[in-house]
Amino acid sequence: MGDTFSKASISTELAHRMIAAAEAKASELGVPMNIAVVDESGVLKAFSRMDGAALLSVQIAQDKAYTAAGFGLSTDGWYDFIKDDAPLALGATAGIDRLVVFGGGFPIKVGDVIVGAIGVSGGHYTQDMTVAEAGLAVLGG
Repeated sequence: MGDTFSKASISTELAHRMIAAAEAKASELGVPMNIAVVDESGVLKAFSRMDGAALLSVQIAQDKAYTAAGFGLSTDGWYDFIKDDAPLALGATAGIDRLVVFGGGFPIKVGDVIVGAIGVSGGHYTQDMTVAEAGLAVLGG
């Protein structure tokens, strides 16, 4: 065993392309959004606060991305994971700092490897999910 290891991470260029695609979708919906892209460790890589996006959503977008990167699970997937387990739901939402359990955060994967995450906030969580998915679509093209 070596003393170090390598890990894949999202590039700045890809993070900016994802932000641009997400912004285009938010503009199409007519909802200004906060869009965060983090690296595989949950550290902010790129961010956009569109003109008119809610101030309180700045941190929420970053926390959605952080949650998705940290657990490799979309934020809406967390609700399904904890909804029928009261002790887990209470412990997770009260005890895990920055955990978000509603839609708008997705891990960014290249193959099976998580290289980062995207988090969007500013609309209803279903709109946030649509905008984040537009950012993710950059990976397919």
